[in-house]
Amino acid sequence: MSQIVNAVAALRRLPQVEDAVEEARQACTQLRWHAALRRRTAEAAAESRVRGARASAALEGATLPLDLVRQRFGQPVDADDPVDRAVAAAIRVTAETEAVQATFRSAPAQALARLHVAASAADDDPATVGRPRLVGERSPELAELGAPPDAVEAGQRLQQVIDLIHAAADQPVALVAAVVHAELATVRPFVRGNLLVARAAERALLWGGGLDPTGVAVPEVGHERAGPAYLGSLAGYHLGGGEGVRQWILHCAGGYAAGAAEGTAIADAVLAGRLSGQGLVGGGSKE
Repeated sequence: MSQIVNAVAALRRLPQVEDAVEEARQACTQLRWHAALRRRTAEAAAESRVRGARASAALEGATLPLDLVRQRFGQPVDADDPVDRAVAAAIRVTAETEAVQATFRSAPAQALARLHVAASAADDDPATVGRPRLVGERSPELAELGAPPDAVEAGQRLQQVIDLIHAAADQPVALVAAVVHAELATVRPFVRGNLLVARAAERALLWGGGLDPTGVAVPEVGHERAGPAYLGSLAGYHLGGGEGVRQWILHCAGGYAAGAAEGTAIADAVLAGRLSGQGLVGGGSKE
């Protein structure tokens, strides 16, 4: 096994981690058996992607009400409006999770490339889209963490992430998803769009890996509701050391439980007939 696979296996022995992961699993299991999901899973999952896109955009600094995010789906993007560009990217990449979740663990490199294409903006250099950084290329994202690893090291770390996803069946899905999220966000293997891809990859892994088999939980909402603790926990992971990694895992496990609660609210609304059924079933426009 690669270094990262061994490290993830060891995370289960850290204080409180096993309990937090189990609480997340129980919350997602309870959501799975909600009465609304017996026949209307697709409707609820589509609404989950709307809410996930809104929260992911908010974490990028682009905050819009849920109804406005829903209205943006499939609409032309205002290239002069940074909020509109960020929301559109979040919509596209969150929608793409529906297409990649089933094959993510068997073909992670291809899935990550698809997510990065979805997260890219029309004004991104097309030569950088859908592939990791090359030698000499840098990512300007999360500058507060310092410069990212150079392209060679970033490529090696990305390969370890791919190895981990391939080995995901041997580890709790919550642990794998949390580490994949943190690695993609902090290593910044792409020139742009790393955080959007990280959150979408996490969603796809939780869904396709069976922790949230209905795709109705909204893990992005869990991260958003944590406020500054989201980036603070990522910074702790980036700095290294067992405590920083442990705090990130606990943050994610709590976020997955909160995401399951948001999914329950969606299922309740579906059951009560309060949703219009307008959800994300495909990507949005880049134009």
